[in-house]
Amino acid sequence: MVVSSKTAEGYDAGEAMCPYRLVLEHVTSRWGVLVLIELLERPYRFSELRRAVGRVGRAVSEKMLTQTLQTLERDGLVHRDAKPVIPPRVDYSLTELGREAAEQVRGLAAWTKVRMADVERSRVEYDEARALKARVVS
Repeated sequence: MVVSSKTAEGYDAGEAMCPYRLVLEHVTSRWGVLVLIELLERPYRFSELRRAVGRVGRAVSEKMLTQTLQTLERDGLVHRDAKPVIPPRVDYSLTELGREAAEQVRGLAAWTKVRMADVERSRVEYDEARALKARVVS
């Protein structure tokens, strides 16, 4: 187990020891998945992206979306384009690396949609077996 701590630069020291796991966590995080899939369609402004991600499930907070976008930008998956206009305009899009990751994540999301009935059936069987075992033990 790698114990990480914040460094002066603001990222985990454990990152150097297990960089693959951290990138996987970023890409497959609750909001990372949704952001990547949405950005596959087109570039978004922050508020548009927040609404689009919120349509899929629970609304994402500004803070959480900001953190997710910064993390994905740092990993080279998302491009932030701040235009010097008034009012400020910032667009987010996928980099080529981000597009590759997003395609993979979208494939996994599609698989879950197709196989959800099987997962639900397995959950019911598991829960029933656990309940039966609990009754036998008590």
